[in-house]
Amino acid sequence: MKSSGSRVLRCGMMAALAVILSLNVALPQNLTKTGTSAAPFLKIGVGSRAIGMGGAFTATADDITAIYWNPGGLANMYSQEATFNHVTWIADVNYDFAAFATYLPDFGTLGAFVSVLSMDEMLVRTTDQPQGTGEYFSAGAMAIGVSYARNLTDQFSIGGNVKYVREYLWNMSAVGMALDIGTIYKIPVLNELRLAASISNFGTKMRLEGRDNLKIMQTGGGEGNLINTDVQMESFDLPLTFRVGVAADVVKIEEHRVTTALDAVHPNDNTEYLNVGAEYAWNEMVFFRGGWKSLFERDTEQRFTVGVGLQHRISGEFKIKLDYAYQDWGRLKNVHYFTFGLKF
Repeated sequence: MKSSGSRVLRCGMMAALAVILSLNVALPQNLTKTGTSAAPFLKIGVGSRAIGMGGAFTATADDITAIYWNPGGLANMYSQEATFNHVTWIADVNYDFAAFATYLPDFGTLGAFVSVLSMDEMLVRTTDQPQGTGEYFSAGAMAIGVSYARNLTDQFSIGGNVKYVREYLWNMSAVGMALDIGTIYKIPVLNELRLAASISNFGTKMRLEGRDNLKIMQTGGGEGNLINTDVQMESFDLPLTFRVGVAADVVKIEEHRVTTALDAVHPNDNTEYLNVGAEYAWNEMVFFRGGWKSLFERDTEQRFTVGVGLQHRISGEFKIKLDYAYQDWGRLKNVHYFTFGLKF
């Protein structure tokens, strides 16, 4: 049985690597797609547990943060959960995510979530008034969605999200709709080997529109020939992301569990990469995590991640979950993730 499990694990890892290699061969090596999608805030990871494991969470997803990484994992949540995630992102940007999900016997798991990107107001500056005009502008983004997941068999689960996405910049905004779909397949070897795949942010294009698009332009050679013009901005795709993952509980004895995971990721606005990570749990109360994010991604600043977690039972099935993760961003310094959760 162990030999069979090892062969399956190797096959899963080879399949993930094959996805990356085939995609790299298919694309010109000098092609860069960075910055070619709208709503890039949708790529900010959710949940300190997942980030602490280097973002290798597609096949590990078994709590409420599966909403982000692989909604199929919500089917493995047989309780009610709520979570709040805060990130002080790069350049003094704040990112917050909140979600709630509940398991309904014989129906599946239902959830809802909201994510908000915000920042302080900034001075309006022009070439004539580089120190500021006295006006201020704001920018930000948000996504609101609902989730549903269900176990189709004892080994196979599937789930999805439908979400509304909005970005705004001063007097302009862009809106879109998107779908996320994910699956997990469990194999009863190696204390449960899991294979998974997900597609995130499959949806409409987004384009900034608003009164800032209106310009007064002069036509002809004479003075006073002015017309109002609506400048049409270009439309951009959402950051479509394909993930294939494999995970296994390589150690699961008495109070100890060690889970290892590998994800192969293909985004539509960057090069392909791998996420790797591991989690050690003592009595499912104290957790230590580590990983490496964006291996082989071109020109990336993302590096290693570490994290810790604590889960404490208050009474009955009521539990409090506290998680923290640190991510090294190279020249961009680092990012700290804090997550608070309730399970009941």
